[in-house]
Amino acid sequence: MTTKTIKVNYLARVEGEGGLRVVVRNGVVTKAELSIFEPPRFFEAFLRGRAFSEAPDITARICGICPVAYQMSAVHAMEDALGVRVTGALRALRRLLYCGEWIESHALHIYLLHAPDFLGYAGAVDMAREHRALVETGLGLKQAGNAILTLLGGREVHPINVRVGGFYRMPSRRELAPLAERLERAREAALATVRWAAGLDFPERRHDYHFVALRHAAEYPFNEGRIVSSRGLDLSPAEFEDSFEEDHVERSTALHAHLKADGSSYLVGPLARYSLNFDRLSPLAQAAAREAGLGATCANPFQSIVVRAVEVLYACDEALRIIAAYEEPDHPSIPLTPRAGIGHAATEAPRGLLYHRYRLTEDGAIAEARIVPPTSQNQASIEADLKNFVGGWLDLPEEELRHRCEQTVRNYDPCISCSTHFLRLELDRG
Repeated sequence: MTTKTIKVNYLARVEGEGGLRVVVRNGVVTKAELSIFEPPRFFEAFLRGRAFSEAPDITARICGICPVAYQMSAVHAMEDALGVRVTGALRALRRLLYCGEWIESHALHIYLLHAPDFLGYAGAVDMAREHRALVETGLGLKQAGNAILTLLGGREVHPINVRVGGFYRMPSRRELAPLAERLERAREAALATVRWAAGLDFPERRHDYHFVALRHAAEYPFNEGRIVSSRGLDLSPAEFEDSFEEDHVERSTALHAHLKADGSSYLVGPLARYSLNFDRLSPLAQAAAREAGLGATCANPFQSIVVRAVEVLYACDEALRIIAAYEEPDHPSIPLTPRAGIGHAATEAPRGLLYHRYRLTEDGAIAEARIVPPTSQNQASIEADLKNFVGGWLDLPEEELRHRCEQTVRNYDPCISCSTHFLRLELDRG
């Protein structure tokens, strides 16, 4: 073998539009490129000139699967700029809303986007013909997560009840009661999901990732925490841009993030969160992870489906804890006074760390916005996985080799649409 090129024009079962190209010369992978050609959507530009209060509704439109992550990052950054902090029951409701998003997003990926790779089907529709009960379990979990989004967010997609400072309307304990009953059943389904996922056939592929995730003093991270890494980083969200930067590569309409210090890639998402926060999982989630054969860290990206299942179980457990302890606050939001300032926030979207920064004018208008989504941060890591793993599969038939390459990308559950919100454009007219 001298030269082999593996080309996938359109990746299936990922959110958005992207392609893949891997070049092999003399048995060595010399190039691995994830090409994102979905048009950039310029959300930072849309936000400029808008009132700070409009940010949650605008940023929710970045993604239909994880709108809460964008809303929560925006509201936390705005509150940082305004010098206020939401605590108590309102803060707990935000965690509950995040639980709903993790449940529905992870369930979608596990059962409809990722499971076909392991079970040998082209997609979920083909898989459902022979594994109907499995697909129904996934849909049931997703519906449980959507029920949380509907109650707290006002609707399943692009929630409208979130505001800077809190919510427009709060749920009563009575409204939460049927949600708890549904989550009890979802928790059982989530535990079964962990056990099912643990029995899948995983390629023996591991990588010495530089894990990056939030870490909170007492909680498994959703909304808050410091940015830490497996190689010693420990930063506040305001220090994010001191250690990470993005560059534009010609083949992609999304920026590629890397570490400023040495230009190396890093990994955000479930594997990083789990490996840096295993001790923050609930006892039930920890026990399920151990039963599934996971240690306190996981460096096999193909086992990310198991880690996601553990996070679904945790989210169900955490949602039930929040509902049981809920006492309705006196007001749905705290008072806010516009002022000039810069606000930073980092939260954990289902796919990983999400960073927002905003600069406000004295009247509270947005003068500048920056959003760094998880998929942009993981693109270099995806390409590194392809270069590291593909060489061990070169003896496979062409179609199976292509499948392994696509599966390597789908391990990340990349949201390509989310990552194409910004493009640095340079024109050279000679």
